[in-house]
Amino acid sequence: MESGFSKYHGTGNDFIMIDDRDESFPLDKQFFISHLCHRRFGIGADGLILIREHPELDFRMIYFNADGREGSMCGNGGRCAVAFAHELGMCGTSVRFQAIDKVHAAEVVRPDHIRLHMQPVSGIMQHEDHCILDTGSPHYVAFTSGLEEMDVCQSGRKIRYSNAFKEEGINVNFIQQENENHFVRTYERGVENETYSCGTGVVASAICAALHDKTDKTAFRIRTLGGELMVSFRRTGPDAFENIILEGPAKFVYSGTLSK
Repeated sequence: MESGFSKYHGTGNDFIMIDDRDESFPLDKQFFISHLCHRRFGIGADGLILIREHPELDFRMIYFNADGREGSMCGNGGRCAVAFAHELGMCGTSVRFQAIDKVHAAEVVRPDHIRLHMQPVSGIMQHEDHCILDTGSPHYVAFTSGLEEMDVCQSGRKIRYSNAFKEEGINVNFIQQENENHFVRTYERGVENETYSCGTGVVASAICAALHDKTDKTAFRIRTLGGELMVSFRRTGPDAFENIILEGPAKFVYSGTLSK
């Protein structure tokens, strides 16, 4: 049986997008999903996203990591899901959809540029050189220098598989200030490698930068290996943030068919 797919990316964080309104895609086939995401033997992607109908919202997003397991919230994936659903005619420019963590709102600024509203964040664990927080997915944010030359895969894996995190896993972000902006690189659990960008990681990094720098700044431009993202928020307490918005490109790459 053949099914169509589309490939999208958000600042280099790439996804296989499938219109699954007939709910025929096999959710329990972890090997099949991981095979599709494999960059040598499959299509190649950081994750796979199904778009399904929702009785009250524009659509439902189901996200799988590259290892084939259903994942937590994916910020760049959410923006790509909105772009894909908009292309399918399932939503207009003002969007509401169900993800694993909550109902999200989004705006289609342009067909390839999406503004996504994220969940509120609080309860941040602050340390001298890093923070731990949840922005829909768990994140470890480390402040560093020499980020261009860093072996992020090795450094990130060491933290991700440390005794504190190896059971559930954690995404590891390294952040460095660049003049008025910041540069972020991320090791993602589920992919178990560095990705070109991570939406929830960029959000986590912007929030931690605000705390670490003790600034009243509420909008951050973040450079990733795959491009730039904007994060804005409203601070409601010493470690509480609301009205969090992740904005940036969500671009169509190509489409094709796959056999199930």
